[in-house]
Amino acid sequence: MKINQLLVTIATFSTLAFASTPYAADSVATVNGKPIKQSWVDYIMKDAQSHGQTPNDGMKNAIINELVGSELAYQEAQKQGIDKSPDYQTNMELTQRKILINAYLQDFMKKNPVSEADTKAAYEQYKKELGDKEYNARHILVKTEAEAKDVIAQIKKGDDFAKIAKDKSLDPGSKEKGGDLGWFSPAGMVKPFSDAVTALKKGDVTTTPVQTQFGWHVIKLVDTRATQVPPYDKVKDGLERTLQQRKVEKMMLDLKAKAKIDVPGVTDKK
Repeated sequence: MKINQLLVTIATFSTLAFASTPYAADSVATVNGKPIKQSWVDYIMKDAQSHGQTPNDGMKNAIINELVGSELAYQEAQKQGIDKSPDYQTNMELTQRKILINAYLQDFMKKNPVSEADTKAAYEQYKKELGDKEYNARHILVKTEAEAKDVIAQIKKGDDFAKIAKDKSLDPGSKEKGGDLGWFSPAGMVKPFSDAVTALKKGDVTTTPVQTQFGWHVIKLVDTRATQVPPYDKVKDGLERTLQQRKVEKMMLDLKAKAKIDVPGVTDKK
């Protein structure tokens, strides 16, 4: 049974037998007089339940066994003074900050949920951005305009587009496929490329090189079709995550705008 990945090495203690030593009402066991708190067990079981596991006595016993094992290692680490080392202290500070930040973000998202209306509006915007037509094209990417013009000249003479792409294209994603980019929406491409594609007719090749930040392209339009928009249910979760992330980003920008931040050597140079 996987319990919250407490301590991997503690799995060896899963068959420990508990002594009959009395312990406080708010603890489930003691190790050398130190309590294993009920609240720890409750928290881990709650976390396991939130990840789809069903709490039961077997889970509880496994958690207690792991906590007993971890307590043994914890006490030994203290005896050796590891908790006093500078690296440990720094790690603890950063870990505590991370835990608090995560708790804050979880609370923020709980208080600022994405509504169904927001998700549906995002879906309509998504469809609008996709447009009503998809394109299937090949391209050959080269470093210079002169090289692109040379490629166009070869194609005009009848040389095979796919073979040239395999020989000369700098795009590792499509090179071995003869420059084939598959089906895509113009919105998914950089503007100079999408503008060139949408201006072509089926079977045509660009007569002049197309420049983008990646280099110079020679493009061939293979085919077009009506946009295959995925149904709402298929993209709902992804849209919801994106909208939630935007809420968090806006919140962080608002916090930054209200804060006084001084980074010597950086904020001084304005």
